[in-house]
Amino acid sequence: MQDSVLRKNIIALLEGGQAYVTVRKSLAGIKAKNRNVRPRPEVRSVWEQLEHMRIAQEDILRYTLDPKWKSPQWPEGYWPDSKKRLTDALWTAATKDFFADLKELMNLVRNPRTDLTAEIPHGEGRTYLRQVLLTADHNAYHTGQIVAIRKMLGDWPD
Repeated sequence: MQDSVLRKNIIALLEGGQAYVTVRKSLAGIKAKNRNVRPRPEVRSVWEQLEHMRIAQEDILRYTLDPKWKSPQWPEGYWPDSKKRLTDALWTAATKDFFADLKELMNLVRNPRTDLTAEIPHGEGRTYLRQVLLTADHNAYHTGQIVAIRKMLGDWPD
């Protein structure tokens, strides 16, 4: 019973929408022209935030599941190439990939055969639970960044 309650609460945390908006809502309705606009030079764009979230989430998930996974170079490998032009296809692929990896992570949590408190065999002492909570925390932080950026751009529904 306690295990199912823990898993249910972790899924709710990954989905968001309790103490903050969901990732899906943070991206919904953004004007295409604003996706890659920095409201100030020191503030990254919504696109940069989304792609960073996607890359980091993919890295955490793949590291957790695959002992042969090679993480991107820190920090530059965790952010999109600023020289690459953002297209609708690139935006669509990034959002699709982000939510597919999030679903895979949630399926890992839902799987009763996954001992969330067990150390990952190749994980340098890290547990599955730690990886899942790290992802939830990271996504929540950057979701807040996306909302703030959209507000600065005047592209947030009030």
